[in-house]
Amino acid sequence: MTKCAGAPVIVHVGSIATRDAVTLARHAREVGTDGVASILPLFGVGPASTYLHYETIAAAVPELPFYPYLFGGQTDAVSLLHELRRRIPNLAGAKYTGPNLYELQALVAMQDAGWTIFSGMDEQCAFAAMFGATANIGATLNVMPGVYREIRAACARGDLTRARDVQAQANHVIRVWFEFGFPGAFRETLRWRGFDCGEPRLPNLPLPPEQREALHAALEAAGFEEMTRM
Repeated sequence: MTKCAGAPVIVHVGSIATRDAVTLARHAREVGTDGVASILPLFGVGPASTYLHYETIAAAVPELPFYPYLFGGQTDAVSLLHELRRRIPNLAGAKYTGPNLYELQALVAMQDAGWTIFSGMDEQCAFAAMFGATANIGATLNVMPGVYREIRAACARGDLTRARDVQAQANHVIRVWFEFGFPGAFRETLRWRGFDCGEPRLPNLPLPPEQREALHAALEAAGFEEMTRM
């Protein structure tokens, strides 16, 4: 693993099996990562299993900061983080993916010195920043990172109108990917930009070859190239 100068590296080690996540976390430590993160268990298990899953991963690398992923909706993210905070000594924050900004604000309010609350849902980056999220993690940062840098910079200087307008431009592009089927359309966009990551795994479907030109045209019409240069 190669680090950018001065940039901390957090490795995502989440896996279907907890033991696999532990193996990945230990490998991340061996190669010098600055922290590890993990998604929730994937099969809708109850709170006890969720706590154990996260505790086991974090305990495998007790000297590294641990960042659990929290998802809004059926999961009470605030209660979950309260309990994880009690159970995991090396908990360093969390990444929240959900549309509920009230819930996000409650998570932000729990921050201690040194904590980081990342926001998910690229479509709401500006609003998460306004509510105090430290940073954001998302898929579309891979192809238009400057957009989100500009959104956060605008929020930091108090130019909320600029942040809102850039967010709206980004969402116009994101909407195109969803219209074509996000997993396949986004992989095609990565390929178009020079990063061939293969096809999505089933049950996600690849973009049919006959739709590629239409996708490219729709992205260009939505201002995608301008977004990538930001």
